[in-house]
Amino acid sequence: MHAKRIILMYISDVSGHRSAAYAIENAIKMLQPDTEILNINAFNYTNPISEKIINSLYMGVIKVTPQIWDYLYDNPKVVKKLEKIKKTIHKLNSPKFKTLFERFKPDAIICTQAFPCGMVADFKKTYNSNIPLIAVLTDFIPHAYWVYDTVDYYITPSDDISSRLIEKGVRSDKIRPLGIPFSHKFIDKVNKQELINKFKLNQNLATILIMGGGQGLGPIKRVVNYLEKVREPIQEIVVCGTNKKLYNSLKRKIDKFKKKIFLFGYAQNVNELMTVSDMIITKPGGVTTAEVLAKNLPMIIIKPIPGQEANNALYLTSKNAAIKVDKPREITGIVENLLQNPAKLSTMSKSIDIIKKPQASIDIAKLVLELPNV
Repeated sequence: MHAKRIILMYISDVSGHRSAAYAIENAIKMLQPDTEILNINAFNYTNPISEKIINSLYMGVIKVTPQIWDYLYDNPKVVKKLEKIKKTIHKLNSPKFKTLFERFKPDAIICTQAFPCGMVADFKKTYNSNIPLIAVLTDFIPHAYWVYDTVDYYITPSDDISSRLIEKGVRSDKIRPLGIPFSHKFIDKVNKQELINKFKLNQNLATILIMGGGQGLGPIKRVVNYLEKVREPIQEIVVCGTNKKLYNSLKRKIDKFKKKIFLFGYAQNVNELMTVSDMIITKPGGVTTAEVLAKNLPMIIIKPIPGQEANNALYLTSKNAAIKVDKPREITGIVENLLQNPAKLSTMSKSIDIIKKPQASIDIAKLVLELPNV
């Protein structure tokens, strides 16, 4: 019997989608080390020039005119109008996929982003392929761009999503609410005191972690400024991601802040930073929030991007696992209120316990490895 062959696909390099793909790869390798895995940026593989253009356009839209993305995201009229364009793009990409699949002979294909999922789904229909296709949703509320007849399984973040997918035409027997995959580092046991010493934190102060995703988006500077007004004694860990402009700006002023600030660029040890923190102020990317939930960390959501992040915020606040802040100036009062009322933090932690899925990556890996054709 040959070693299992599995292809994982995403299209955004600095994103939770990529992190999710690699989390699944690592989980599969833990369970079945001889598995052959190809983990690829599908857009870069099929059309690297288009990838750069589309990613640049997307980042420009969400930074400058997020209301346009809000209109485009999961809008039935837009979905319908884009159908022909999608089909054309998928058809153009099919020959490269055909070559790849014939050479690698995958036993299963897993997509952590809707666009490559659609490309593979249409490939299966065009070539009458029976390769198992697994769609792994990395946001808490699904959108129509995920829905294809030839997807074999949908991995969703929670039971709540099942009905939403069914409303969009997905059969219930295809849905598995296993959670959003993330690195096992976030559930590994660590010594908190050792980490406090490592980062030279004051263990007598509440620690606030501030993040804006891998690209350091959002009003992070304004959040830091409003935290200066918090009357409770606190220290801050600020993660700037790939946003060098933000990092350099804060670094220049770091000695002028009254609160002690520990500054990071693109951090590979976010799991450690979450371990030493008492709460987090963050954008609600799907994978980030799954990691936060696994760490049982009370969450304050700031300025979610319209579309998937706004929906994530809606879901998390409805479960009492997070507090959403519409304006940065509200941060001061909310942080003070939480620090002065430990019972509120305790209630949020209990709510998090109900919805978190810390074994998501392993559970997804088990499902994939146990598929009949794998």
